[in-house]
Amino acid sequence: MSAVLILIALVLAGATGYWALGHGRWRFDECLYMTVITLSTVGFGELSHMHLVPGARILTVVLIVSGIGTLAYVQGNLTALLVEGVIGQYLRERSMRKQIQALEGHIVVAGAGATGRHVIEELVITHTPFVVIDRNREHLERINDVMTKGKMLFVHGDATEDHFLIEAGVVRAKGVVAALTHDKDNLFVTVSARSLNANARIVAKVVEDEAMPKMIKAGASSCVSPQQIGGRRMASEVIRPEVNEFLDQMFRDKDKALRLEEVTIPDDSPLAGVALKDTPIRQKTKLLVVAVRTLDRVLLYNPEPEQILAAGSTLIVMGGAESVVALRKMVRGEG
Repeated sequence: MSAVLILIALVLAGATGYWALGHGRWRFDECLYMTVITLSTVGFGELSHMHLVPGARILTVVLIVSGIGTLAYVQGNLTALLVEGVIGQYLRERSMRKQIQALEGHIVVAGAGATGRHVIEELVITHTPFVVIDRNREHLERINDVMTKGKMLFVHGDATEDHFLIEAGVVRAKGVVAALTHDKDNLFVTVSARSLNANARIVAKVVEDEAMPKMIKAGASSCVSPQQIGGRRMASEVIRPEVNEFLDQMFRDKDKALRLEEVTIPDDSPLAGVALKDTPIRQKTKLLVVAVRTLDRVLLYNPEPEQILAAGSTLIVMGGAESVVALRKMVRGEG
C-alpha cells in the first residue's frame, strides 16, 4: 500500500511541476500524461515547445530517475504480495494436504469453537497428531498462530460434509472428536465418521441430555456433556477443594504438563510377559503406574510389583507428557 501511495504522490508532483513550469501553456491532463509516460520510461513524445520552457527537461530527467526506482519498488512489493498472498497460500495449503495424507492414527477434531479449542490445546500438550476441521478460516489461522506457531494441520470446511472428513484423513484416524455447537451437527459428524471408519473411537459433544442415547446409536463411542461436567466440577469444588486443586495443578500447569495416560503393550513388545518390578519404566521415565487393565478388562489399581504385563494389556500411568512419549517408544522396543 505504501508503494502505491508513493507512486501516486510522484505522479501528482510531476504533473503539478509541469503545469507550474508552463504557466498555463499545457493543460493539467497533458501534464499528467507527460508524467506517466516519463515515469514508465515509455516516452512517446514531449509536450509541445517543452524546449522553450526553462526547467521542464530537468524535471523530466528527475522524474525518469525517480520513476525507475519507484516502479522497481512498487513491482517488488506487488510481487512479494502475490507470492506471500495468493501463491503463498496455495503452496501452504498444498504442503498441508500432503502432510495430512501422510498421517495415520491421528485425531480428527470437528469444530474449533469454545470446546474444540480446549481439545486442541490438550492434543498439542500431549504431542498427539491431529487435524482440525472448521468453517471459520480466520479462527483456524488465529488458533494456528497462538497454539502451534503455524504448525497446526487443518481443513477449512464444514465437518458435516463427508469430503471434508475424508480430506482430514478420517479413514486413517484412530479417533474423532465431534465438538460442533449443535447436537444435530455432531450427530451428522458421528454418522459420517462411523460410516467412513468402523474402528475409530468417536467422542461426541452433547448439549441436551436427551441427545446422548441418539449419539451412541449413531455410532459414538462415548459422549461428553460440558454442562454436566461443569455442574459436577462445581459440586466437587465445594466438597473436595484440595483434590480439585491437585487436579488443576496437574492438568493446567503447562510447564509440567502432568497427565493420566494409557499405554497399551503390543504383542511384540519387549515388556510383554515381564513383571512390573523388572521393567525399567520407573527408572527411565519416572512415570507412576496407577493401574493395569488386564486382557479380561479387569482394572487393577495400584498393581503389585509382581504383576505380569501381558501383551494387549493397558498401563494407566501418571507423569509428564514427554515421559509418556518415552514410554510409548519403550513398549515398542524403540528406547
